[in-house]
Amino acid sequence: MKKIAVLEGDGIGPEVMQEALKILDIISNKTNIKFNYDKGLVGAAAIDSDGNPFPESTKKLCSNSDAILFGAIGDPKYDNDPKAKVRPEDGLLEMRKFLGLYANVRPVITYDSLLDSSPLKKEIVSGTNFVVYRELTGGIYFGEKSISDDRRSAYDTCFYNIDEIERISHLAFKEAKKRKKELTLVDKANVLDTSRLWREVVQKISISYPEVKVSYLFVDNAAMKIITNPTDFDVILTENMFGDIITDEASVITGSLGMLPSASVGDKISLYEPIHGSYPQAAGKGIANPMAMILSLSMMLDLSFNLKKESEIILKSVEDALKENVVTMDINNKKYLSTSEVGDWISNKVTDYLV
Repeated sequence: MKKIAVLEGDGIGPEVMQEALKILDIISNKTNIKFNYDKGLVGAAAIDSDGNPFPESTKKLCSNSDAILFGAIGDPKYDNDPKAKVRPEDGLLEMRKFLGLYANVRPVITYDSLLDSSPLKKEIVSGTNFVVYRELTGGIYFGEKSISDDRRSAYDTCFYNIDEIERISHLAFKEAKKRKKELTLVDKANVLDTSRLWREVVQKISISYPEVKVSYLFVDNAAMKIITNPTDFDVILTENMFGDIITDEASVITGSLGMLPSASVGDKISLYEPIHGSYPQAAGKGIANPMAMILSLSMMLDLSFNLKKESEIILKSVEDALKENVVTMDINNKKYLSTSEVGDWISNKVTDYLV
């Protein structure tokens, strides 16, 4: 029995999660692979219930699970209040620290049937297939910070140690060995000491991976190249804030933010989530794209449970949906289906492939 913690979260999180769980139930019912999942509160939903965005009950649930499926965090009532003492996003940061989720893995892949949906020219994005390894528990988001009592000044400290850099770098190099054997470190080593440390550590580690070609790009140059030459990249390695920004930038290449899954990897447990956020404007309207959540489920089956066949069946089912134009309005605003209709279609395809 494989135990999964399900954290639906806020906004469209519960809606897209429902479609992923349909598929998980189908796999459990159609095979001898059995899943047991329990739900926990996180984010604004947890603040409203417990006053804590990552309550003790959710910590216990996650600690006793084999993997975590996560929807989204965020609510406008906190976004629009700069003086709010507790925020949904605080729960996400605490969860990463508590569970040791130090590496965020975000694949960026274009689908032939979606090339016309990308805001970039087809000839630029066609064939894009790279993955970003973003350090997740260090850097400026976790450094010492303060705002003055008169609210006229503030600071945020960016801090990294060698251990934090080494552990994610080894993961990225190992992934590069499986792919095209190319790794790009994205930093700002011309002005930041933390970036200079990153570059120094990666240069030393690269000696242990002689088959991997390593290149170095300043983050501003990398941001430009991701748009102008996305097919140049294979594995990108970067620190927390840079990774946060460039992965959201890269998401538009695919044609929809609703298409990109991600994994947050730790030594003991990993968490899988779509990168689109809570999208509160769409909550409850049945228009959210469930594919990124479903693809995150596929990543979980592969990376946490080594169920490669089932993972690939989900990938193929999503690709079939795109080819048949079974999509939500973010992909085709003239001919589209609802969140649940797209989820049902993909679920039926998974069922067919499992027979």
